[in-house]
Amino acid sequence: MRISGSVALVTGANRGLGRHFTRELLERGAAKVYATARDPERIDLPGVERLRLDVTDPRSVEAAAVAAPDVNLLINNAGINTWTNLIDGDLNRIRLELETHLYGPLGMARAFAPVLAGNGGGAILNVLSAMSWFSYDGANAYGVGKAAGWSLTNGIRLELAAQGTLVTGLHLGLADTDMSADFEGDKIDPAVVARLALDGVEAGKLEVVADEWSAQVKASLAADPSAFYAIPAAG
Repeated sequence: MRISGSVALVTGANRGLGRHFTRELLERGAAKVYATARDPERIDLPGVERLRLDVTDPRSVEAAAVAAPDVNLLINNAGINTWTNLIDGDLNRIRLELETHLYGPLGMARAFAPVLAGNGGGAILNVLSAMSWFSYDGANAYGVGKAAGWSLTNGIRLELAAQGTLVTGLHLGLADTDMSADFEGDKIDPAVVARLALDGVEAGKLEVVADEWSAQVKASLAADPSAFYAIPAAG
């Protein structure tokens, strides 16, 4: 998969990591970039094809596949964090997390699989998270959504292999975007994340772990979970 000369579609391209993906694609010589958002008028990068898309709306997803029949690189970036827990959180907000992080990328993969096949196979990049691998009290719905997205990525990779489509998962901790603006601590430059992710796609990698924090979280999965979670004793 070569970025130069490719035709890419980026979901959630109006801000944050999606905007950096779009810019990086243009700088690497992509022939065309479909920059999508629920409100495409908010996309301010020149040189892109703006396209209205709501990944939680199946009709919008199908319309995007019709409008972009030349795509050979799909970047499922659109995301949301409702800061909702599972036991006492609003079920509608929990469902929105799953609609955005599971059913949205699934719908995009289903709609664009024949498009990618017709254009030589191409690639899908799913933006996941270090929270695919751990939970955080206060954002457990996000963790569930990203864990489901990780499993989705592994599953569609197997199903699309026969048509020559590469499926790559991207994991990262905090990026310096508006989604993490209220958090203190080290944050990775989103431009670096976009660059590493596209390097990984070009190298044919199945997974890109963008920062040391994410690598440490992944490594912890092989250990006793008590070493990662400090859970207070009841009573």
